[in-house]
Amino acid sequence: MTTKKRPNILLILADDQGAWALPEETAGELRAPNLQHLVDTGMQFRDFFCTCPVCSPARASLLTGRLPSQHGVHDWLAAGNTVAEHEPARGGLLLPYLQNECAYTQILAAAGYRCGLSGKWHLGDCHHPQQGFSFWQVYATGGGSYYGAAMIRNGELYHEKEYVTDAITTNALHWLEEISDQPEPFYLSVHYTAPHSPWDRSNHPEDIYADYYQNCAFRSLPENLPPPEWVEGISIPVRDAETRRSYLSGYFTAITAMDANIGRLLDWLEQSGKAEDTLVIFTSDNGMNMGQHGIYGKGNATWPLNMFEESVRVPLLIAHPGSIAPGRQDRHLLSQYDFMPTLLDYIGLEIPEGLNLPGRSFAPLLQGQALSEAREVVVYDEYGPVRMLRTPDWKLVVRNQHGPDELYNLRRDPGETCNLSGHPEAAARERQLRGQLLDWFQKYAVPEKIADGKLVDGYGQYGLCSEPEAFPGRRAYQPPER
Repeated sequence: MTTKKRPNILLILADDQGAWALPEETAGELRAPNLQHLVDTGMQFRDFFCTCPVCSPARASLLTGRLPSQHGVHDWLAAGNTVAEHEPARGGLLLPYLQNECAYTQILAAAGYRCGLSGKWHLGDCHHPQQGFSFWQVYATGGGSYYGAAMIRNGELYHEKEYVTDAITTNALHWLEEISDQPEPFYLSVHYTAPHSPWDRSNHPEDIYADYYQNCAFRSLPENLPPPEWVEGISIPVRDAETRRSYLSGYFTAITAMDANIGRLLDWLEQSGKAEDTLVIFTSDNGMNMGQHGIYGKGNATWPLNMFEESVRVPLLIAHPGSIAPGRQDRHLLSQYDFMPTLLDYIGLEIPEGLNLPGRSFAPLLQGQALSEAREVVVYDEYGPVRMLRTPDWKLVVRNQHGPDELYNLRRDPGETCNLSGHPEAAARERQLRGQLLDWFQKYAVPEKIADGKLVDGYGQYGLCSEPEAFPGRRAYQPPER
């Protein structure tokens, strides 16, 4: 890529969309023709993992290439994003959580890219452009209604009357029109709030809901599964078929509405003549369970926090006409911490020295080549004190006093139903994986940014990791009575 003009880059980020939530994986029950178009015309990475199964830490890792134990964001940010009217915690104090972190958008901006963000930020101080962005029209908080959403424009708060998924796209398209005749390449992040809850019918387009999902059988998803024995509480309980149908109908409607807006973006690229010169990427911040394992939620849907496959696996689709061969699929184990090295490598930019990034570039895969350097076939994950190691065959989850540890043989038990932790027949494997997990975090974690000794419980982070009030610790693990 270094001898060619660098491509434009369009990153489309969903909110709480699991890797399973694509048309083919749902036997066609999910209507998302534009996502299917990206599958058909680009490359699909089927084993791409978030670094943390909740939004803010995963978004920080995607942007910086660093672990939560390096950047210090360990839970969804409940304070520091916007004014007290919408975020009363800490009186609306704006906190720059990533102030001293190097984001790939800063490297792009320094290389001449015009960088824009439309949509959800949720990494602190939504009122001021950060990390190399020059265009900044963002969602003010972490979640809320799809109508009347609190948004930030030119540093000022306003309420968006339009369906927020449509508005995020419209704002992005206005910026693209403004810069369309400029010689510099653009980088545009379009961060949707979809398909994050709420999923009630009134929050989403009635025509999509009624036409596609009101009577959908949802046979592609499990029904009435009990939660695992170790689960103390579930954040979104589902006790009847009607509630299940309501949640699934809203979730699927939100994705279909987002897909229509992705079509608006792709249409603009075609009509403006920029499609051939634009790298298009679709992914999600974290995964989501919609009935899998008996829960409706992500890593903080249970207590103790979980690392289920559906919580940690996210979609990754990458298309670039003429440069990435269409219709290919890949099963390498890859992580969000690999994204920054890959993107910069693909467009021919260097990573600054001294960052100690844990990830490696998988750009050769995009170009039909093998990965030249030896690399472990393993990914790591963390949510506060809970840490995970995932190989092609095994998954280890270590909770560090906050609940039972887990060990699964994924070849024999892909549904993660038989916990082998502590079983004599798996003892040697467990020791080996524990040592590997400990060594890896010792190599990369920054002592003042780790969550050891802090009760990260899924109820949010209220300050910088080093601050005493950052993690109030509302709950401690008590084994459930059965």
